[in-house]
Amino acid sequence: MTILCIRFQLPPTYEAALPGLLGLLEEFTPVIEALPPDRVLVDLRGAERYFGRTAVEFASLIRVRALARYGIDCAIGAGPGPMLARMALREAVPGVTRVVPGEPDAVAEFLAERPVGALPGVGGATARTLCEYGLDTIGKVAAAPLSTLQRLTSARTGRELHEKASGVDRGRVVPNATSRSLATERPFSRDELDPSLHRRALLSGTEELGTRLRALEKVCRTLTLTVRYADRSSTTRSRTLKEPTAHSSALTATAYALYETLGLQRARVRAIGLRAEGLTPAEQASHQLTFDPVDEKVRRIEEVADRARAKFGPHAVMPGTLAA
Repeated sequence: MTILCIRFQLPPTYEAALPGLLGLLEEFTPVIEALPPDRVLVDLRGAERYFGRTAVEFASLIRVRALARYGIDCAIGAGPGPMLARMALREAVPGVTRVVPGEPDAVAEFLAERPVGALPGVGGATARTLCEYGLDTIGKVAAAPLSTLQRLTSARTGRELHEKASGVDRGRVVPNATSRSLATERPFSRDELDPSLHRRALLSGTEELGTRLRALEKVCRTLTLTVRYADRSSTTRSRTLKEPTAHSSALTATAYALYETLGLQRARVRAIGLRAEGLTPAEQASHQLTFDPVDEKVRRIEEVADRARAKFGPHAVMPGTLAA
């Protein structure tokens, strides 16, 4: 086992802790890939040889240090490759490392009875197509002839499906810095029809993104809205902002506009997600002066609210709509 996939139990303003957590991991290896919003892939092949420890021992050490230094727990999946480590993480819980052994027989046993949709990269449409032909588990996909899979999907997709289902993991950990995007999601406790609750979720999401952006001293260029429905389908819309911003009001107005373009009528919505993309340092961004006293007042209120949240917690200050 050489790859760890770690999911940190991060607070809402997690970016303040993330650089330190990445620095903690860099004490063992420089090959680290951040997976926003809360996951990290770590390649320990060199570290295992250098320190004489196994991946499971590293996982225990990382968990203890994250708790001791930052008070943040984590769940960890370990496997011989990134794909298997990610799949192992789905079954991991804080305090326990879920391990997929590197032996081919053990990998085949781990994959065999899992639904085909559990394979990374297999979307809802592909999973439904395979299930219609009885290929509802990864083991059945691995046993199917390659030509059959290619006929049901496409030449490239069929080949990738066959390799992944057979435990062939060609992925690699690509070192990167902290992500250039921030994401948040608001799931509903039940499939929600009420547009007012949809807009409430949008307001909550943009308030969180704005707070996180300002904490990082970043601005975003693009806002992306993803709406997931009861049938597991989803719709995604993006819009480039008039100017890069971390202003919550501007993000909220853009989110509302994106939502209106969907024209949802009695849609059963399961979750609403927002992603701020194209992050750049706030000091490098230009801001068009409006000489609008209302806008200036709102920005000053944001500064005060951010200081209150930093001192008393993320729910210390919030819009009245959300407080109600």
